[in-house]
Amino acid sequence: MDQSTWHNSAKNLWDSNAENWHSKSVENWSNGSRKKIIPFFSKHIDKGLNVGDLGCGDGYGSYLLFKNGYQVTGMDFSEQMVEIAKKQEKEGLTFIQGDLSSLPFEDKRFQAVMAINSIEWTETPLHTLNEIERVVDTGGFICIGLLGPTAHPRDKSYPRLYGEDFICNTLMPWELERLASEKGWKKVDEEWVYKKGVNDTLTESLSNELKQALTFMTLFMFKV
Repeated sequence: MDQSTWHNSAKNLWDSNAENWHSKSVENWSNGSRKKIIPFFSKHIDKGLNVGDLGCGDGYGSYLLFKNGYQVTGMDFSEQMVEIAKKQEKEGLTFIQGDLSSLPFEDKRFQAVMAINSIEWTETPLHTLNEIERVVDTGGFICIGLLGPTAHPRDKSYPRLYGEDFICNTLMPWELERLASEKGWKKVDEEWVYKKGVNDTLTESLSNELKQALTFMTLFMFKV
């Protein structure tokens, strides 16, 4: 699939899913698969910093970052998502439509960025990582949440087995970690989000590699 087709297909998917996503967003961030993200981010990033939320969806995660003391710019390539997100705008919290593969920001724009379940929807993750690095200041931080092997949205990559077009990249957590290492990023921290029914007592004795293999999502914090 060429890049424009991939981009348009993924954009159409999220435009059509915007209202459904928005209806579940608060619950996801408060009690669901995303409840660990803001505490994980805040543990490493000083309050008051200029933060980019890349692939912000309906902007509720950006809003939570703002409430936790950050200056936040949220970006998503779904116009419908951004339209919903803009209803939350205020001084210190803004939203913009844009593409992860060609970020609409100048070099070193942010002191930290967050990209949660967003690089999976780009055709060339390494190019996306290079773009993300470009907009982060030297010594800044990159927080990435990557869908794990058990995540249901990875069904969107299944058509590849028939040689058909697909729009969810198969990038695995261990592959992201290796790409980051080869780029010279330092891994600062890692945390794992599992499906319901799996608690930490069942996994605490496992290696990072095995934890990643069981995850719905792996959270990484890198320093560049």
